Amino acid sequence: MEYSIDISNIGHEYDGKKVLDGINLQIGSGEVLGLLGPSGAGKTTLIKILTGQIEQIRGNAVILGKDTRKFKGSDFKKLGIMMDNFGVYERLSCYDNLKLFARIYGIPQEKINETLSDMGLRKAGKTLAMNLSKGMRSRLILARVLMINPSILFLDEPTSGLDPASREHIHRLILKEKEKGITICLSTHNMMEAEKLCDHIALLHEGNIIEYGSPAEICRKYNHQKKIKIHLYNGKDIELFNDKSSARIVEHYLANEMMETIHSTEPTLEAVFMELTGRGLE
Repeated sequence: MEYSIDISNIGHEYDGKKVLDGINLQIGSGEVLGLLGPSGAGKTTLIKILTGQIEQIRGNAVILGKDTRKFKGSDFKKLGIMMDNFGVYERLSCYDNLKLFARIYGIPQEKINETLSDMGLRKAGKTLAMNLSKGMRSRLILARVLMINPSILFLDEPTSGLDPASREHIHRLILKEKEKGITICLSTHNMMEAEKLCDHIALLHEGNIIEYGSPAEICRKYNHQKKIKIHLYNGKDIELFNDKSSARIVEHYLANEMMETIHSTEPTLEAVFMELTGRGLE
């Protein structure tokens, strides 16, 4: 199988301090991979290596079949990169920001208004970037990225600091790109975002991948309690073992319409991360 992104034994250092140590990952076409970890875990450094912004000290990073160290101008046009304030010109309007990049990438100008509409920015077309709210600014950055129709998206904390409505809008746009078959590498420390958007997650800690899998798989793996929690209509909470010994009790509650809610005891991704590292995601 040929992967869109194939990373083998990537290592990098800053001033003699390891920030990435033997990273191995393969990401298929149309997959959303989440790089999950706290600040300083190495997420942004890995994205910068994969997008050709910096060169790793050791290992190989192959994007769309080509070593990133051999990238040329046409190769970069296949990558959409969304980083904080990356490529926003404060004194230009939303329209003129996109117009500038349309010229650079040879994109027809009619694509500009179409992209602004898709992002919910059509009415803000004449607004200067410096006057945008944080949510609108994030949409403008993503608009610049999506306008070039990239084969791979690299999103570094795309919803950091946004209100719930703006975050939900960005999520819908990301999922829309996934439906098109675009490969997406998403760096985040937002556990709920990772669970919602990602097919697989790589948990990073101190430059190492300490766990990998789908969000549900990871949570099930660390479900040490293996219990069922039931809340009855009479206000009583019941805790049972999640095995056949509880079957008749659960059946009794269901048959007599006594059960209001039932949940298994899988931990959240953040709880898993704290177990593995002794620290939170923030």
